[in-house]
Amino acid sequence: MKNTVKIIATGAAIMLGCVMPATAGEEVSHYAPEPSETLEQAVENFVTYNRKLAEVLERDELSPADMEQVHEYTYTLEIALAKINEELGALPVVLERVHKTSEGDNPAALRAVGEVYLEQAELLDR
Repeated sequence: MKNTVKIIATGAAIMLGCVMPATAGEEVSHYAPEPSETLEQAVENFVTYNRKLAEVLERDELSPADMEQVHEYTYTLEIALAKINEELGALPVVLERVHKTSEGDNPAALRAVGEVYLEQAELLDR
């Protein structure tokens, strides 16, 4: 168990080194993300910035400026995804209730739990 933790920690440190290439004395620049204060705002940012990311990645060659653009986009995407996970983290649980209820013989219960699920999932329906 201790060796597994060391391996995971070492792997994480190596990955962080790969992601954060600044050398000693060099500052890593950070960008201010677009706010995702509501679920609606988070979904909008997630969709918009994924499209922007896809546009950059479709280019034949990626320049340093393209790489920096992607770096900037990830700040907004990370914040948006965190808010989506915070707000919709229970969605799979609610869907499982719909699934289980649909196996029974109570249409009223199915309708009630189904409506709760659809209300929560509605924002992702694009």
